[in-house]
Amino acid sequence: MKVTFNINFHTIWGQKLCVVGSIPELGLWNPSFAREMQYVGDGNWQLKLDLPSDIKVFEYRYFIRANDKLLFEEWEKNHRITFDDAAEQYTLYDYWQVPPANLAFYTSAFTKSWFAHPCDKFERVVKSSQHLVIKLSAPRIGNDQSVAIVGNQECIGNWDPKKAVMMSCDRFPDWQVVLDSTQINYPLEYKFLICQSDNRQPAYWESGENRVLNLPAQENKETVTISGLCFRDELPNWRCAGTVIPVFSLRSKESFGVGDLADLYKLIDWAKKTQQRIIQVLPMNDTILTHTWLDSYPYRALSIFALHPMYISLKWLGKLGNPVLNARFEQWQKELNKEKTVLYEEVVKHKLAYCREFYKEKGAEILASKEYKSFFDENKDWLVPYAAFSYLRDTYHTPDFNQWGEYAVYDANKINKLCTEESEIYDDIAFSYFLQYLLHKQFKKVSDYAHSHGIVLKGDIPIGISRTSVEAWTEPKYFNMNGQAGAPPDDFSATGQNWFFPTYNWSEMEKDNLLWWKKRFKKLSDYFDAFRIDHILGFFRIWEIPLEYVQGLCGHFSPALPLSKEEIEQYGLSFNEKRFTTPLIHVKYLPEIFGVYANEVQNTYLLQSSPHHYILNPICNTQRKIEILFEGKTDEKSKVIKNGLLTIANEVLFLLDPKEKRKFHPRISASQSYMYKELDNSEQYAFDQLYWHFFYHRHNDFWKNQALKRLTPLVNSTDMLVCGEDLGMIPDSVPDVMKKLQIFSLEIERMPKTPQREFTDLRSLSYHSVCTTSTHDMSTIRSWWKEDPGKTQRYYNNILEREGQAPSECNADIAFQIISNHLNAPSMLTIIPLQDWLALDDRLKYPDAEAERINVPSDPQHYWRYRIHINLENLMEADQLNEKISSLIIASGRK
Repeated sequence: MKVTFNINFHTIWGQKLCVVGSIPELGLWNPSFAREMQYVGDGNWQLKLDLPSDIKVFEYRYFIRANDKLLFEEWEKNHRITFDDAAEQYTLYDYWQVPPANLAFYTSAFTKSWFAHPCDKFERVVKSSQHLVIKLSAPRIGNDQSVAIVGNQECIGNWDPKKAVMMSCDRFPDWQVVLDSTQINYPLEYKFLICQSDNRQPAYWESGENRVLNLPAQENKETVTISGLCFRDELPNWRCAGTVIPVFSLRSKESFGVGDLADLYKLIDWAKKTQQRIIQVLPMNDTILTHTWLDSYPYRALSIFALHPMYISLKWLGKLGNPVLNARFEQWQKELNKEKTVLYEEVVKHKLAYCREFYKEKGAEILASKEYKSFFDENKDWLVPYAAFSYLRDTYHTPDFNQWGEYAVYDANKINKLCTEESEIYDDIAFSYFLQYLLHKQFKKVSDYAHSHGIVLKGDIPIGISRTSVEAWTEPKYFNMNGQAGAPPDDFSATGQNWFFPTYNWSEMEKDNLLWWKKRFKKLSDYFDAFRIDHILGFFRIWEIPLEYVQGLCGHFSPALPLSKEEIEQYGLSFNEKRFTTPLIHVKYLPEIFGVYANEVQNTYLLQSSPHHYILNPICNTQRKIEILFEGKTDEKSKVIKNGLLTIANEVLFLLDPKEKRKFHPRISASQSYMYKELDNSEQYAFDQLYWHFFYHRHNDFWKNQALKRLTPLVNSTDMLVCGEDLGMIPDSVPDVMKKLQIFSLEIERMPKTPQREFTDLRSLSYHSVCTTSTHDMSTIRSWWKEDPGKTQRYYNNILEREGQAPSECNADIAFQIISNHLNAPSMLTIIPLQDWLALDDRLKYPDAEAERINVPSDPQHYWRYRIHINLENLMEADQLNEKISSLIIASGRK
């Protein structure tokens, strides 16, 4: 079987065009074994192959190579060719594929949900032995519509749209039509149009000039294929609205003290009823590390793959065979469902106990099923280490694997032996398998239900992992365990954030082309069609904090370009390393920091280093030591002294780089330090100039290249819609990278990204963005309204354009206008927290707005326990609220 590849692409001297594909003859996707094409003039390249006749279908794409180095390649949407029995020769004419401006429409959010389309509806049988196949990509059409072709030949309707030939949907959004080449006289002039599938009535034509095809005469038993075409439309921007809420915050009559997967199923019904199209949730991974409420933090997972057992629906599992046990669990369920918040420890304890009883009754039967065995085979690479970790955590009463004796260092052979069916502890191991299988099965049920209702589920990928997690145990090479990830100071926390996660060893991750991240994305796509990358800035650079610090102020960006002493002094600042890098405090500031305890602190916790300066005593000369020293002390005096000592520990102007000795990072927010106040005017000016250049200019190109190197292959590896949380201290390179890769940004009115603006201009937002009123790290709009009366007044007069004094409460009328403004923003997605939707109804909203807050980022030990105050069953029947939401969404043009 002869196959000829043809493509027009203008190269420069020394460059070669190559084809790589899914068959051995095209290198099995290995660029090293790709086939080079021959240049035949006028920008045309050609490759002729003889392929085995048993090949029925294969995929391929083109790339440019020079000096045995891959320079760039097509967008990773492969060309695909299917062979039939009629032809002996196949001639392919391809257009080079680049990422389209509407890349989002090619993601599974559209292809599997919003614009999901039935395939193979208009298959045509052409009896001739000469075929012309025209392929087209058209993602943005309704599921009641199809693509048709019409043109200047009888076989395609002679420009009569009523006689247009309907194209078949090969694999949405790919369409094709098979024509009888013997009926075509070249040049063929044609155009595509969209028709209603049921009556074939034309809806609209594609934009632009007519397309013209001029090919040489075909031979007998030859099929010619044209591919790489895209439908050209000028339709208005498509937009939709949705809700964001942690699953654990949901409440229903059937839940068990915490939101679960069956509740998420119910939330889909509510979203559908109110014209919403997307539901965003927080991470749902297993976080059981200590079996205490500290595990309520959803961004510190035990496993990046395993789901949290608390999300299993006991209702969907079914009743236990023991009536006495059933009655006992039903009583616990009633008691927990009465609680205003999640009692995390009680919920997890009782739900796990129920699942263990269910395992005793049904475990053997389920583990013997074909469906379970298929799940196990597909997931055993992470499932076995996860089950072993869970068992060892409970056996040694700690998630710190360094304390696990012979299992402290992960050994796959040893763990496989521990988890074998012949092992005496296999029952404990199998319980973890069993639980993850049931969670997966329930989540797939929810995901499929969402697809059937045109609702997209949007997940969340935390930027970090726990340093006592399965991955840190099994794959330590990917992490820097001697550092801590966090965030520099921002509106959420004046002292920065310390997440206590290890930082990533990117150089090691890049050796296998970021396989760790790709597997993570792939697992997420089992349930979601869109996802949010938490702290996407971590792909540019991460805020890395030394292990001896608790707060985030004395961190530095990694990777970065630290300053030498000579560079520092070029700004006019005489550099004294001991003075600028050793925490110390002038005696005159002690009363301001410690109040009435200043003398006691001076005598007990400080040592004099000069006539006017003090350093920390060795018993408390790091923040870790200070934490330990005051552990368990909650009286006011201890709090004041502890916080004051933590402040002194931050009193440096420069930090020594941990890798490049004799190089330094200026401390973040140093102008607010006491040490900065001691500089004279010329020194302050020099430091300010150095600081500004270091944090806002020095790294732009460096960080841009880092991000492109990491994010490009990752975005290309998934068909989910990719969104990024890009809040905080944003380098200038971030918008450029996100725009290039079409990663959606996050836009919040009260967190403007434009300097000198107090509020974001919602009318100027990018189409490729997610607009929201608040996040889980922020107060709700009702609570925010009371935080700063002066700011609220300016917002009331200047943004809402209302006259007079702002009311003390954000009532339903004001909430209506705020949400309406967000819905009318240009952003493709406006996703509103459920608490803010509820603010639209003064009768329905929760009286205590403060109680609706999900997280306080400045508190690393915050208890994540918020639950909505209304059952989902009642929410479905809240007609006044639901009609208000529906009308707002429809009026904004979102659908």
